Amino acid sequence: MSYNTIIYDVQDRILTITLNRPERLNAFNREMLSELLDAFDRADADDEVRAIIVTGAGRGFCAGADLESGGDTFNADDRGDRDSGLHPDGGGLVSLRIYELKKPIIAAINGPAVGVGVTMTLPMDIRIASDNARFGLVFSRRGIVPEACSSYFLPRVVGISQALEWCYSGRVFPADEALAGGLVRSLHPPDDLLNAARSIARDIADNTSAVSVTLVRQMMWKMLGADHPMEAHKIDSRGVYYTGRSADSKEGVESFLEKRPAEFPGKVSADLPPYYPWWEERKFS
Repeated sequence: MSYNTIIYDVQDRILTITLNRPERLNAFNREMLSELLDAFDRADADDEVRAIIVTGAGRGFCAGADLESGGDTFNADDRGDRDSGLHPDGGGLVSLRIYELKKPIIAAINGPAVGVGVTMTLPMDIRIASDNARFGLVFSRRGIVPEACSSYFLPRVVGISQALEWCYSGRVFPADEALAGGLVRSLHPPDDLLNAARSIARDIADNTSAVSVTLVRQMMWKMLGADHPMEAHKIDSRGVYYTGRSADSKEGVESFLEKRPAEFPGKVSADLPPYYPWWEERKFS
């Protein structure tokens, strides 16, 4: 698939996805939705991709939904969806696909991130931002509600009180407030942002087992919904049993004892444990 609204670039086992509608501040539309879903499928299928960075072209990260349809932008009936019965929002499809990713993903938020421009980053593993980034969960000011599964993700990222304050007011707030509120990990000068993201990704790509990282990612995210620590104990135990017998485990220990860099042979495409995935797929119904 060729892309019109994103750039897909793999270098040194790090994939950078750049939202690429700079003339519209990378506003989200149906074409971008389709291309992002395809890009994540492509990345998951490629063993050479060890980490993903998402950023924006130009001066913005993502200005939210493209409002070119005016007052009917969010009217599903106006789009001819009257008879579909169900109306999954596009941002939610992106968030759910990110949630299921087998690769770690970092948001490098280079400028304004509003609406879905914020909420699509919530299921990403690490968010860093430029000093001049601005954020807005503006749904209440547009007469709609938060989307992209953000009623699940946002309170888990920043806590319920902070999530509600930002969503109630719908105001746009600066990067230092996002940092203080726990929305982003760190702030960086604009020219240093991508280098900082690549440094995080490089540490993962160069030093870790791809299979281990995939399992860690899903264990952590899935356990956010567990009702008892016993559920974590069960999946931890299965994971330790399986990975403890693997070539990656042998290499990890031997390289440590021999004081040399590890060269993990495991591949996500072929070497995930037989119990993966251990969760039931959820249906939209």
